[in-house]
Amino acid sequence: MQVLERFQNEVIGVFRIVVGFLFATHGAAALFGVLGTEKVAALVWPSWWAALIQAVGGALVMIGLGTRYAALLCSGSMAFAYFTVHQTGALLPVQNGGEKAALFCFAFLLIAFLGNGAWSVERAARTAPQRATPAD
Repeated sequence: MQVLERFQNEVIGVFRIVVGFLFATHGAAALFGVLGTEKVAALVWPSWWAALIQAVGGALVMIGLGTRYAALLCSGSMAFAYFTVHQTGALLPVQNGGEKAALFCFAFLLIAFLGNGAWSVERAARTAPQRATPAD
């Protein structure tokens, strides 16, 4: 499958950008009460903190800065949400409404293991040409 492998870094990059954007949008909507979402009360555990992780973590993953750490935090927050909010209602995600939490959890876990892919701040900083410093 060399045809598919040729664009592997680009596909991982697009996946990272889209998942990060969707997660950041979800968190920003809850933090600021926009996009048809009710605003969560400031500093209330766990809803406000979850929204903050979603907004900041999703943005970091989207731009590709501290991606693996941010993705691992986002994955853990979605696992926490699934088991504390959704799992109490029923066993399966289709029954308890936890499909988004489960998908985000595993999408971020995949990003944590695969890394940035193409078009990330980290990759751009690594490949930027180094400027020579003038000698005194």
